[in-house]
Amino acid sequence: MAHTMMEHRNGLIVDMECAEFNGRAEVEAALEMLERTAKPGSTVGADKNYDQQRFVQRARELKVTPHVAQKRKGSAIDGRTTRHPGYAASQKIRKRIEEGFGWLKTVGGLRKTKLIGRAKLSAQLLLGFSVYNLIRLGSLSGWWRGSHV
Repeated sequence: MAHTMMEHRNGLIVDMECAEFNGRAEVEAALEMLERTAKPGSTVGADKNYDQQRFVQRARELKVTPHVAQKRKGSAIDGRTTRHPGYAASQKIRKRIEEGFGWLKTVGGLRKTKLIGRAKLSAQLLLGFSVYNLIRLGSLSGWWRGSHV
């Protein structure tokens, strides 16, 4: 499984993790990326799968505010987080992370990988997301007039 961390302002991929597919891979990979990349005082947006006590508690220990989508019952997120306008903004912007995966599958040639092994797949993902970021930077700065990203 491929997991990414995106910064919200420009939609650039700032970290990537390739993990074995199991029931806990998403949360474990997210916590590893937070420990490596996130700065104290930042926020992290995520879907309902991350609304778990373990993820929310560890994010807060790292001094990162978890803006995860709330479950209807038994949510680990409370009013401290959801009452701020930044929470609503994070919930809208967090869906943008799928653009990188969509680009990687259509343009980047990773719909079906031909590589075997986590190390080789990680290298292919790193290269693909690096190219995605370069094209995204070109689109943001105005020197690339294409509509690829």
